[in-house]
Amino acid sequence: MKIIKRLSLLALAFIITAAGLVLFLWFKPHRNVQAGKVFAEIKARDLVNEFTADATKANAKYLAADGNSRILIVAGRINKITVNQNGEKVITLKERDEKAGVNATLTQKAGANTGNIKIGDIIKIKGAITAGNSYDTDLDLYEDAVLVECAIVE
Repeated sequence: MKIIKRLSLLALAFIITAAGLVLFLWFKPHRNVQAGKVFAEIKARDLVNEFTADATKANAKYLAADGNSRILIVAGRINKITVNQNGEKVITLKERDEKAGVNATLTQKAGANTGNIKIGDIIKIKGAITAGNSYDTDLDLYEDAVLVECAIVE
């Protein structure tokens, strides 16, 4: 009987701890990328070249192990403007002769205020980098670097 009581108390303690952790993570405030400090200002071409030359070194420089990757301002020429499955605008910064570029997913607010930008314009975008560009040998395809929670800066 004592074993059952101890196991019940242990299970209850585990459930309470797990529930506390879930609630902590659920209500944790989201990172405000636009209010955050900029790590670097860089041209899209230079960012792509860093990842192409040495992905390990570039990952260590831009992608933080704690999940809070660096906030960058990336300048480049608009190659494509699309809308993703969440209804967010995605701007691809890439020169015509480049194989990879930078995909910047705008916040809902920033996406609504894009106004009169068009393909070919040179702009600056502030956002958090979540992935560098790479080459997929299986698909024979270049994948773009990814910025999230972006807004166009003046």
